[in-house]
Amino acid sequence: MGWGPVLGAALAYLTALFAVAHWADRRQAAGRSVIASPTVYALSLAVYCTTWTFYGSVGRAATQGIGFLPVYLGPTLLMLLAPLLLRKILRIAKEQRTTSIADFLASRYGRSPLLGGLVAVTATVGVVPYIALQLKAVAVSFDVLTGGGLSADGGLGAGALPFLDHGFLIAAVMALFAIVFGARQLDAAEHHPGMVAAIALESLVKLVAFLAVGVFVVWGLFDGPGPLFAAAAAHPDLARLFDGEAALGSTAAGVWVATTLLSAAAMLCLPRQFQVMVIEAVDERHLDRAVWLFPLYLLLINLFVLPVTLAGLATFGGRTDPDLFVVALPLEGGVAWLALLAFLGGLSAAAGMIVVESVALSTMLCNELAVPLLLRFRPAALARSADPAPLLLAIRRGAIVAILLLGYAYFRLAGSAYALVSIGLISFAAVAQFAPALVGGLYWRGATRRGAIGGVAAGTLVWAYTLLLPSFARSDWLPASFIADGPWGVTVLRPYALLGLEGLDPLAHALFWSALANIGAYVALSLFDSPDGAERGQAAAFVGMSAAAAPFTDTAAPPPAASADWRGAASVGDLVRAVARFLGPQRAEQAFAGADPQEPAGPERLRAAERLLAGVLGGASARVALASAVSAEAVDAAELLRMLDETSDVIAHSRQLEQKTADLERATDALRAANERLTELDRLKDDFLSTVTHELRTPLTSIRALSEILHDDPGLDTAQRQEFLAVIIKESERLTRLINQVLDMAKIEAGALDWRIEAIDPADTLAQAVAATEALFRERGIDLSVDLPRHLPRVRADADRVIQVAVNLLSNAAKFSPRGGRTRISARPIDGGVRVTVADSGPGVARKDRKLVFDRFRQSGDTLTGKPAGTGLGLAIAKRIVEHLGGRIGVEDAPAAIEEETAGATFWFTLPLAADSAETEATR
Repeated sequence: MGWGPVLGAALAYLTALFAVAHWADRRQAAGRSVIASPTVYALSLAVYCTTWTFYGSVGRAATQGIGFLPVYLGPTLLMLLAPLLLRKILRIAKEQRTTSIADFLASRYGRSPLLGGLVAVTATVGVVPYIALQLKAVAVSFDVLTGGGLSADGGLGAGALPFLDHGFLIAAVMALFAIVFGARQLDAAEHHPGMVAAIALESLVKLVAFLAVGVFVVWGLFDGPGPLFAAAAAHPDLARLFDGEAALGSTAAGVWVATTLLSAAAMLCLPRQFQVMVIEAVDERHLDRAVWLFPLYLLLINLFVLPVTLAGLATFGGRTDPDLFVVALPLEGGVAWLALLAFLGGLSAAAGMIVVESVALSTMLCNELAVPLLLRFRPAALARSADPAPLLLAIRRGAIVAILLLGYAYFRLAGSAYALVSIGLISFAAVAQFAPALVGGLYWRGATRRGAIGGVAAGTLVWAYTLLLPSFARSDWLPASFIADGPWGVTVLRPYALLGLEGLDPLAHALFWSALANIGAYVALSLFDSPDGAERGQAAAFVGMSAAAAPFTDTAAPPPAASADWRGAASVGDLVRAVARFLGPQRAEQAFAGADPQEPAGPERLRAAERLLAGVLGGASARVALASAVSAEAVDAAELLRMLDETSDVIAHSRQLEQKTADLERATDALRAANERLTELDRLKDDFLSTVTHELRTPLTSIRALSEILHDDPGLDTAQRQEFLAVIIKESERLTRLINQVLDMAKIEAGALDWRIEAIDPADTLAQAVAATEALFRERGIDLSVDLPRHLPRVRADADRVIQVAVNLLSNAAKFSPRGGRTRISARPIDGGVRVTVADSGPGVARKDRKLVFDRFRQSGDTLTGKPAGTGLGLAIAKRIVEHLGGRIGVEDAPAAIEEETAGATFWFTLPLAADSAETEATR
């Protein structure tokens, strides 16, 4: 294709991104935020998928088969920890108003400017090669698409003079976008809706572009996956990619582990990922969707990596760089528009990364390096400035330009020596040095500032020696003997075989040594260090943020008592002036509205002022800025910093006390509820014992009295004797039923009841229950109607227990229905089972009692007006039987046909279909 249409399409697309970002900013100003959406949040996380994904995954698959997957396995595994790890980080970041990962770490370790600056420098040095990767990918794909780009006629190709190629043009446009939509406001803790909306759109574009190329390759060039994989299997060089040895061999296995760990750490620690995942988050509940949507995105964008790889190798052999198959295959197939779409997808992947990364790094460099240096070496000049905001914005914008120029320089000088994935892994290994201090600081209260600084510094030095310097040697900046023989010929110092450790891939080798140095220094220095009050306060705030954190056990000395007069040293007016210099008078007045300017500030207001400034300057710089901004007459800088340390400590202890108080209140509520429940159960037990005693005494009394009459009067006439014997038998049966109920409940509670569950005919089973209770209904003069269709499907149940449940419900209906009343038992098939109902014309069950009647010892009725006969166990036993069989039981009002002029009640229960009946129902 000609370079004109390609360049025009690229500029048009970038212009559209500007328009979308501007539209999102305007909606935010109107109170209708675009980024207040979990889907937009999840899509913004896909900024993780850069040109490394769009182009480099195919390049890696060309040599390692499925070996490209660990780069995406790590972030997927990390998302599984979102409820524990990421949610806690989000809450802490919002509480502390952190502006970047450097500020987050500095805030955790006593708001250390040194740690913040170290992280900022390490991140910048480590990420510059990653930015170069994006510029390289866009420039090379432009060349492929245009047949050499603008350099064909002496123009602006990749081989042209510096600052005259399209890599530089892309860097310039991205710098402009980052400045306009990422460095417009000073408060870095606020959101950038325009930037986030553009990133979400770019994520969709690159996904659609890659899927379109994949569909074209599989079904357009090879008529489906079957022919494609068959053609690949016919080539011995391609067939090896199906072999696990290519991806899981002895050396490759170490790469899998190393890459998985590094990619998980990078997902958490890359400045751009921390920016979109933490700083730009507006609602922690958005994580709930990101937990599954982001891994789904990773799956989709990698769905066609292997097919594209195999098609490219089969089509081009070794004539084309595998990193460029995504663009080259549509061109080879004569579909120029699809090749252009693929180029725009790669441009989206590069643009999203460059913009967010440069914004995050510029914020870190400004807040963690520039501001502390200004406050230390030029405090008087900064104090004379009525409004330092323009200066700070200029620093951030200058940092964006400088970062992209460094990335461009690395691309021109060293980028050609590496494949895309190799460049990216260098950056991943760099930012992974933050992971021990980050994760450890969230859960280990004993981690200290010196431990974090020592760990990051040691790990970074080892990373630079084992990965960064060898990249310079491979780019001819250092002698090649540096890699082969070690510096000065000392073989034990070879960067790829340090201290004689050989046989590992360079990446796994670097990860091993850097992790050993990092974690070793972090743990050792922390164990032998003694944190000050600021560190203890921040450690408590970070570790104690989660309700699942361990109780506070600070064995260090208690914080020094505040002096008697320090609380009145700084006034509210001093704080208003300090905040107004960086946030403006309106914001400062809102923050301290209603307070008397002459009123002493107090610890809470000092902390509030510090948090406001932290959103602009970062946590470490905010403390120094607040100290330098308060007038000397009020308090000197050293004293104010001491106040802030004490304030942090006091607030941390206060939070822990509040947490303990809340825990105690919850425990008290739980104990109170348990006590009330025990009291109620005790009352019910007493009622039950009274009821059972009464119920047992009544038949026993009858049996004894009649037996004595029979014993004392042998001449009693036969008719009278038969009548007395019938009563004795009846009362004995009643006594047996009472005892059986108590025994059944005991067996059910103990799980010792015998069950014989099988497929049964519900109509026949229920008919047996009706036959067992018909005499009871006749005796009481109650009309019993039966509606049990013969075509009911078979159910899975224990026939004896179903009869027991039905008999209980029918007996209750007979007991509660008035003489001359009506009762009806019916059964009907329902979805997945059979529903049995027993409706009566009795007094019914009050709505408030409809759940209680199924509890043990419960009976419907008023203790003042008398209870019905029985133990109160019948319905409880029925409920446990039905639920054990997989059904449900309940009570509702009786239908009008039954209740007539009374309330009435309908007890119902369900039974699940047997397997054969379920299959029959499914085929209808």
